[in-house]
Amino acid sequence: MNGTVTLVGGGPGEWDLLTMRGLRALEAADVILADHLGPTNQLDEFLDLTGKEVIDVAKLPYAKQVAQERINELIVTHAQAGKRVARLKGGDPYIFGRGFEEVQACAAAGVPCEVIPGVTSAVAAPAAVGVPVTQRGVNHAFTVVSGHLAPDDPRSLVDWDALGRLGGTIVVVMGVRQARPIAEALLRTLPADTPAAIIQDGETANQRDFRTTLGSLADTMERENVSNPATYVIGEVAGLAHTG
Repeated sequence: MNGTVTLVGGGPGEWDLLTMRGLRALEAADVILADHLGPTNQLDEFLDLTGKEVIDVAKLPYAKQVAQERINELIVTHAQAGKRVARLKGGDPYIFGRGFEEVQACAAAGVPCEVIPGVTSAVAAPAAVGVPVTQRGVNHAFTVVSGHLAPDDPRSLVDWDALGRLGGTIVVVMGVRQARPIAEALLRTLPADTPAAIIQDGETANQRDFRTTLGSLADTMERENVSNPATYVIGEVAGLAHTG
């Protein structure tokens, strides 16, 4: 008899940003397949792991990579062995998390699968440093963009010129390495003094943040040795004073 699979959104950083439903799924699991991001490095601090098998399936940018096909295989194999599998993912499973690919793999194998949403760093990291992605009278939209490909990469699916003309907040995740070409692309439609904020390791004990402008974004990131995971926000909201 098949077991079950639950995709758990782990949130952006500290374990207490995990949802209660997600925590219950982890408590009930026999096997936990854990990403690197989110609360996975703290599992033994907030969860009794007695009798649970924890498998590291981390994907580190430009470093260690566990192939998605291998992750899918592990999820399905353990579930088909009758185990309760929790797939713990950073942030939200459906926001650049390849969660739907894992749901499809379960469906193809006839394995029941539930998805538990998580708090995304695209909103939580800016909030942690006092930057709201929306603000009444300032903007009516925000866009979350994956920055892992340069704007001129033929594989890119982002219309950067249209994005700059949209008039809302732009939140870039996974965009450290491509910060300069991304900034240069946006400078075609946005002024250089557009406010920007950079948040590294948001919602963790190692959090750092920097306020800058679009024109100085890449220089600031290089000067401050910003590394993954980092999120940057471009738009008028990044220049709002935090009074809390």
